[in-house]
Amino acid sequence: MPGTSVISCALWSPLSRLHIPWKSKLITSARVKTDARDTLHLARLLAAGLIPAVWIPPQDVRELRALVAHHTRLIRQRTQAKNRLRSTLHRYNIVPPDGGLFAAAQRSWWEALALSAVEKLRIRQDLSVLASLEPLIAEVQEELTRLSGTEPWLSQVVFLLQVPGIGVINALVRLSAIGDITRFPTAKQLVGYAGLGASVHASGQTYQTGHITRQGRKEMRAALVESAWMAVEHHPYWKVQFELYSVNMLTQGGLRRAPPLLESAIRAALGAYREEESHCGDRPQTAGCRLACAFQAGG
Repeated sequence: MPGTSVISCALWSPLSRLHIPWKSKLITSARVKTDARDTLHLARLLAAGLIPAVWIPPQDVRELRALVAHHTRLIRQRTQAKNRLRSTLHRYNIVPPDGGLFAAAQRSWWEALALSAVEKLRIRQDLSVLASLEPLIAEVQEELTRLSGTEPWLSQVVFLLQVPGIGVINALVRLSAIGDITRFPTAKQLVGYAGLGASVHASGQTYQTGHITRQGRKEMRAALVESAWMAVEHHPYWKVQFELYSVNMLTQGGLRRAPPLLESAIRAALGAYREEESHCGDRPQTAGCRLACAFQAGG
């Protein structure tokens, strides 16, 4: 059923099969396209078992995905407001004060800037946006932290936190995107689902790889990149691995050897998520301590 966006969530569960629209379009595209022809083509493909299926997430996964998306929107709005304020300082060559530029204690400094009435109006409203977003973001993060301590997420979050670079919210972003991990028998399939696999053109004697495909759930891709940078900055093993691949990037074809590093990182997360095994010799208590700290921070 291609029009999944117009299907009520209440109708998802009874449906046994949905398909991926862009894949079916590749199969049924024709110069003459009508609804009647498309319906006939889809019916024939379904009868032949050629309709590519898509996994239907259960209610708890859909709710977590919605909350993660809401959290991302709030973070994006806060970033946009901060960028607008920084742009004002750059435009008028104003040196920012020491300390937190957007802290509540700096409100008087912003209001005392010698700017036009229009600029002051924009600054006041952007500061008001920041002030209103902070409690909203904190409330959503508190709810995400609470969900990480309840099933079905608790048993999975505890082991994901043992992977370097993964925090509580980052783990929940992955869990919401992946859903049922048994859908991915291998790490390569999970890499493809995240859109981090290299594009490939193989025909005859030609075999070329290019940039990552960027097909799949972009929030999972962003979470993987974020955790990878955290691991590179704070974990000695991944810091060494990144330095090795950085050297390869300076040589011919080095960029094409970057995906194996991402695959290694995903394989580590896949092992902790699916097999529930500790990683890199971290103590089993590490995940529990991180989760406990997250609960304390969330109140």
